[in-house]
Amino acid sequence: QVQLAESGGGLVQPGGSLRLSCTGSGTVFRYRSMGWYRQAPGKQRDLVAAITTGGGTTYADSVQGRFTISRDNAKNTVYLQMNSLKPEDTAVYFCNTWVTYDYTWGQGTQVTVSS
Repeated sequence: QVQLAESGGGLVQPGGSLRLSCTGSGTVFRYRSMGWYRQAPGKQRDLVAAITTGGGTTYADSVQGRFTISRDNAKNTVYLQMNSLKPEDTAVYFCNTWVTYDYTWGQGTQVTVSS
């Protein structure tokens, strides 16, 4: 049973930064393309950023230039560096495989951007 664990969220002021981490037990990330997704209250879960096994990346238009996804295969961890945060970035952030969601969703990590 694969278990995903997201961490690093919190309350931050507009313009601030956070770095999210995603680790997985029972699986090896290096063989999978991975994505970060987010879900705001009352909205669907959307892709924020994704990274392939070769390191190629893709971003939602709303975060392009502000967020950076990366991976450390030795640590079996995927990161999301979020800079210049905006109130509309407020959501629960999740990780999973990309393009399809092959693992059971974790609890996610709450990111709140507010002054």
